[in-house]
Amino acid sequence: MANKDSVKGTLIVALVMCLVCSVVVSTAAVLLKPAQQANAELDMRRNVLLAGGLLKDSHASRAEVEKAFADVQVRYVDLDTGKFTDQAPAGGSGRAAAKVASASERLPADEDTAKIIRRENIKEVYLVEKAGRLDKVILPVRGYGLWGTLYGFLALQSDLDTVAGLGFYEHKETPGLGGEVDNPNWKALWVGKKVFDSQGNVDIQVIKGQVNPNSPDAVHEVDGLSGATLTSRGVDNLVNFWLGNQGFGPFLKNLKAGEA
Repeated sequence: MANKDSVKGTLIVALVMCLVCSVVVSTAAVLLKPAQQANAELDMRRNVLLAGGLLKDSHASRAEVEKAFADVQVRYVDLDTGKFTDQAPAGGSGRAAAKVASASERLPADEDTAKIIRRENIKEVYLVEKAGRLDKVILPVRGYGLWGTLYGFLALQSDLDTVAGLGFYEHKETPGLGGEVDNPNWKALWVGKKVFDSQGNVDIQVIKGQVNPNSPDAVHEVDGLSGATLTSRGVDNLVNFWLGNQGFGPFLKNLKAGEA
C-alpha cells in the first residue's frame, strides 16, 4: 500500500477525491435537471402572463401562474409562410432553435435590424382566448440593445394592431439608464399604442424625447429612455423587426384574415 505521505500516495488520494466529486456533481445535476426545467418553464409562463397583463404580481405562486396560464394556448408558427405548424422548433424554442443551422437562417446584415444574426424558422406564439374567442396574442421578441440582447414578450389585443403590453425578462442594460426597460411606468407607455399604419405597414417607434400628445403620430410613438439612446434604438429595432416581414408580420396578416 502506498505511503499516503508520499508523492504517489498524495496523487492517489487527489484522484480518488476528484472521482468522488465528479460522481456527486454529475448525480446532483441529473437529479436536479427535472426541477430546473420545471422552474424554467414556470418563469417563462410567468413572463408571458406579465407581458399580456394577465398577471400583476411578478412573485405570484406556481398555483396562481398555472391558473392564469390555463387561458393560454401555445402554438407554433412557420415564419416563412406565416401559418401555424405542428412542428416544434428544433433544439428548443427561441435562442436554442436559432443555433441549429438546419432550423434557422443567417440574416443578411441589411435585413438584420434587430442584430440577432440568425432567425429561427419556427417560432412559438401564445394565444389567449376568452369565451372561445381570441383575446390577445403574445409574441416572443429579442434584439440587441447597448450591452447585449434583450429578451421579452410583446402582447397585442385581438385586433392584432393595439399593444396590450411589453416586457423584458432578460437583458444586460445599464441600471438606471437602459435598464429602465424594466420600469413599470415606461412599459405602461406602450399599452394602447397602434402598431400599423392605414396601409398595414409597421409604424410604431420609440422616439427621442417625449411624445407630443397633440401630434397625429402620437398613437404610434413611445417616449425614448432618458440617457439611453442606444437601448431605445435597440427596442425600436427589435419591435419593428419582429412585427415586420422577417418576423411575425406575415402571421399577423394571415391571422387577421382568418388564414393562419
